[in-house]
Amino acid sequence: MVIVIGATGFIGLYTVEKLIESGKEVIATGRNRKVQPMLEKMGAEFIELDITNKKDFDKLPAEGVEGVVLLAGLLPANAKVDLTEDENADEYFEVNVIGTINVLEYCRRNGVRKLINCSSYSDVSGAWKKGVALKESEPRDFKFTGDHAVYVISKNAAIDVMEYYNQQHGMQCACFRFPPVYGVGPHATIYVNGKPYKSGIQTFIEKAEKGEPIEIWGDPHITRDIIYVKDVATAFVKALESDRTYGLYNMTSGTELDLEDQVKAVIQVFGGDKQSEIIYRPDKPNNTPSFLFDMTKAREDFGFVPEYTSYVDIMKDYKRELESGRWDVLVESRTKV
Repeated sequence: MVIVIGATGFIGLYTVEKLIESGKEVIATGRNRKVQPMLEKMGAEFIELDITNKKDFDKLPAEGVEGVVLLAGLLPANAKVDLTEDENADEYFEVNVIGTINVLEYCRRNGVRKLINCSSYSDVSGAWKKGVALKESEPRDFKFTGDHAVYVISKNAAIDVMEYYNQQHGMQCACFRFPPVYGVGPHATIYVNGKPYKSGIQTFIEKAEKGEPIEIWGDPHITRDIIYVKDVATAFVKALESDRTYGLYNMTSGTELDLEDQVKAVIQVFGGDKQSEIIYRPDKPNNTPSFLFDMTKAREDFGFVPEYTSYVDIMKDYKRELESGRWDVLVESRTKV
């Protein structure tokens, strides 16, 4: 049996589905009951759980659990706090650190050795470069300002506590370091410094569908290493099955995807006969530089090789999933996992 904590988010739903397809019995937890029927239709048992509440863990089984996937957390994209007027550092630590400790304690008390958490690629943002694949051993290097700062600090603290449990209590904790994860989900609108904005991919898709011009700001040949949600789900399954899974893992496609090529792929897949014009705006700032991650460790430890490394293929599958209608309740939902 595998427990997926935070299963009501889009990564969680795809992961539950993949685990069940692989023959696993799954308990799915979360706080968004709108998604409960979807999880139960997949074949999972749903339990409402808040990771900051220790008593909630009494709802979970005390035996027969082979591993836990922890996807619940507070992210900047969901945080509505304007840092120029207020501060939510305590919330990041309450959810991402204390919440992780509560999960670790559940695992320790019940003899569950395998726990896989997730963290942010921003912890090494100071080392991002075009053409340089960063390994897991890259020293932490990030900004102590902005809406991602305390998030990254809280995730780093959670990773360190997990390693403490590895060494002190003989656990087999691991952490997936994610870049942007693409897939159908409730992220058409994201929060940046507490203010809502339409996400970049949503903007591109809507404009492509209407045949409207699409602007590319800054360098059109910035390259980014993203990952598709179906590859993430596969990685969780493989990692849980391996006795070598341990510590931090880059979880990307390991491929440099050119910004201009990404826009062209969206136009190709979503534009149909309406082929949007690309307008280049080098005068406009693009605040995310190129980045690339090395995927050797995940391949060697649990045989993970991403299937979706072409942005055209990602967008084609994204469109199929979107048009299937099976994720409508998730797309329409804005409740945090």
